[in-house]
Amino acid sequence: MPPACHDGPADESLPGSPSSGMRRRRVAIVGLGLMGSAFAERLLRAGHEVLVWNRTRGKADALLEAGARWTDRPLRDCDTVLVCLYTDEVVRSVLESMRADWRPGLDLIDSTTGDPGAARAMADDLAASGVCYQEAPVSGSSAQTRDGLATVFVGGPAEAFQRLSTLWPVLGARVLHCGPCGSASRLKLITNLVLGLNRLALAEGLAYAEAVGVDGAVALEAMKGSMAYSRAMDAKGVKMLGRDYTPQARLSQHLKDLRLILESARGNGLELPLGALHTRLLEQAESSGLGDLDNSAVFELLRRRPAAPGP
Repeated sequence: MPPACHDGPADESLPGSPSSGMRRRRVAIVGLGLMGSAFAERLLRAGHEVLVWNRTRGKADALLEAGARWTDRPLRDCDTVLVCLYTDEVVRSVLESMRADWRPGLDLIDSTTGDPGAARAMADDLAASGVCYQEAPVSGSSAQTRDGLATVFVGGPAEAFQRLSTLWPVLGARVLHCGPCGSASRLKLITNLVLGLNRLALAEGLAYAEAVGVDGAVALEAMKGSMAYSRAMDAKGVKMLGRDYTPQARLSQHLKDLRLILESARGNGLELPLGALHTRLLEQAESSGLGDLDNSAVFELLRRRPAAPGP
């Protein structure tokens, strides 16, 4: 059976807003990095009550000015909590620090891209306290999420997915219920593997165009109009050409995902040669100081690489 899918709009007439006739939700956001801030902005624009928490409170300032409220105890103060943290280890650490507020009736949605086994273990631990956990990793950058263009993969109980049906259209244009916990993380890693390779191929193509004297904008338009096209060109082509590496999704974060992918593949007896090459290149980029920049900054690494000496 194919995954259940909700196709939501990408404009500002967001379902779940009071004007649409649906009830106003109170949602807490735990973690105010790129993705957590994007989700908070979406929820605020849809008219929902948003409470925020972050280990560094200063990151909340812009959201507080936009109408969010700070909470020291998000799991106590909200029945719906959206977790947006960097790794599943950080998720575990933060939620353990809030264990006193684990309780029946709490819906916890975890957007972190992590290990499928860790998601299943987290779900089991929370369920023992009556908490309903759903993993919900996002395919799309924070900018795409902010614009309502992202895809959200959800793993967890089907009844919980249905219970939050008015929330999902605010979080993504497409929301797919993939099955039990762990299934969404597996799909996210698969899509990230291919997406990253598409982005790497684009960077190498533009570096080649530059080396042979072809205008990058012309090369980009030619690729968009050919069978070489990928959606990475829409999201990252202009950033590469403009050397605009303001982060929408950090290079080091994709490197983290690639390491998870390679570990998972090895555990299942599979070699991923392109994934391994991409990992080595991103490690070089990170060591060159590009890790905190947008993942499109891999272009800088490729355009600087000297040709190997001939025989």
